Amino acid sequence: MATGAQQKENTLLHLFAGGCGGTVGAIFTCPLEVIKTRLQSSRLALRTVYYPQVHLGTISGAGMMRPTSVTPGLIQVLKSILEKEGPKSLFRGLGPNLVGVAPSRAVYFACYSKAKEQFNGIFVPNSNTVHVFSAGSAAFVTNTLMNPIWMVKTRMQLERKVRGCKQMNTLQCARHVYQTEGIRGFYRGLTASYAGISETIICFAIYESLKKCLKEAPIVSSTDGAKKSSSGFFGLMAAAAVSKGCASCIAYPHEVIRTRLREEGTKYKSFVQTARLVFREEGYLAFYRGLFAQLIRQIPNTAIVLSTYEFIVYLLGERA
Repeated sequence: MATGAQQKENTLLHLFAGGCGGTVGAIFTCPLEVIKTRLQSSRLALRTVYYPQVHLGTISGAGMMRPTSVTPGLIQVLKSILEKEGPKSLFRGLGPNLVGVAPSRAVYFACYSKAKEQFNGIFVPNSNTVHVFSAGSAAFVTNTLMNPIWMVKTRMQLERKVRGCKQMNTLQCARHVYQTEGIRGFYRGLTASYAGISETIICFAIYESLKKCLKEAPIVSSTDGAKKSSSGFFGLMAAAAVSKGCASCIAYPHEVIRTRLREEGTKYKSFVQTARLVFREEGYLAFYRGLFAQLIRQIPNTAIVLSTYEFIVYLLGERA
């Protein structure tokens, strides 16, 4: 049985391991986070493209021009931000993101570790059931506590720079949300975040299964400790990447709904109403706008966070 001092030390370890990986990942992938949020938004500017429409039977064979709207892709949105708003806009929302990363990772890993201890005493130890309930419980607590910070981050990322006008910083954005929407404004999109718990559950269920396979089938002989540690580290990175990729593809629509709910002056009111409205007005493909940006951001970010967490825990002698 762990003593109070040991439990406190474990919590600090979770903070350090998760916070370091999360902070580095947040900085390097912030531009992709901004692009992904813009792609998810209902305010995405559609490009008008003219396709030739040939009318048979005409003497000249000339065709009419048929206009249609095309959704900009990742490259088009990136180019637009750089041309109209400048490179600094690619790091909009980084402040609240960094403020939120360390505590959110600390809360999540602390809750996940504690929940595993509790559920191991109820279900078969270290089974998929334990991992599912642990991940779900930790995600519920983390989403509830951190939603105000992610709300401010999303608003800042959606704010477009206007010439001659200075963009709001983190405190100004938070003050604006409070003055216009009150305390409830900081919890917009929380229902979508709860729906997103399914992504966390899927991710950790797959990750724990892959990690178990790596432990049972070591690639390198145990006599070579250095090579084994190296291969184990990269194996964990690969496991994290695969698990996050699968989970993101399955549960991605909740991200689009959450972004829509956090827009200022939005017509979206609830999770179900937003899902119906987006489907009716834009079709089912709208639920996957920004998925590519999400994957190329979240996969390396998750790999960094989880592998760094496992590596630091391993170095300090604790088995997760």
